[in-house]
Amino acid sequence: MNETKPLKTAGKLSRRVFMIGLPIALAACQTSQPGGPVASTSGMDGGAPVIDQGFASMYGPIADEPFPISSIDLGKINPRYYRQVVDLPSEIDAQPGTIVIDPYNHFLYLAFENGKALRYGVGVGRDGFAWSGDATIRSKQQWPKWHPPKEMQARDPAAAKWPEGMPGGPGNPLGARALYLYQGKVDTLYRIHGTTQPWSIGKSLSSGCIRMMNQDIIDLYSRAPIGTKVKVLGNATPDPVAVYKSKGGARPDPVNQAAAPAGYYGSEPTPPAGIKS
Repeated sequence: MNETKPLKTAGKLSRRVFMIGLPIALAACQTSQPGGPVASTSGMDGGAPVIDQGFASMYGPIADEPFPISSIDLGKINPRYYRQVVDLPSEIDAQPGTIVIDPYNHFLYLAFENGKALRYGVGVGRDGFAWSGDATIRSKQQWPKWHPPKEMQARDPAAAKWPEGMPGGPGNPLGARALYLYQGKVDTLYRIHGTTQPWSIGKSLSSGCIRMMNQDIIDLYSRAPIGTKVKVLGNATPDPVAVYKSKGGARPDPVNQAAAPAGYYGSEPTPPAGIKS
């Protein structure tokens, strides 16, 4: 049974976290109108879940992009993470147009008027990478480049191939779109972006960034202009030790859900100041 966990209030993400912990790990990390189908987990005679055709279309293949986007196998995604219009939880105070991320429950809300919201399922940061606070979208990119940190390039031949950034495409870990989060003029190094690993939606696996299915990030990208306010609920800040032990943060997606191949994370990096190896 999928029980929704309590919501938490938004906290403040400190500048010290930006300047010390995050650069090590995070420098990399069909549009439907409101009022669409309603998710259901019911199946006929106890068999496989019945996929509403509205959702099947919503998460179908997209051919009119620079790179083709495959359909999502919705039978492998919990229906609670399908994009859908819901009542905004009463605990959330957000003006229409605000994005609110509830990492505890793996939801992203785009607040509408009259107490409604468009809700998306997301993947969030694992232990030590979770974060919270307020930010603003200051940049948006379609099929964005991924820029591996210089430290990663120095120790990892795979990352060293991309000194000018890995071009957007099917293997790029940022997926089809990316929204870049700032606090004032400071780049938080966190992004809301797509993924080629839809199975990671509803899980806490990333190096802090917010993952969405490519179909969903394309939809959100079209709705969220530059200047959109973003609230991440909770009181979490990244743990520099966990950041260090990640050996570099977000990487191109592995071929499958199994453990990454040998050498995928490169050799051991130099510990940040104050951390003993």
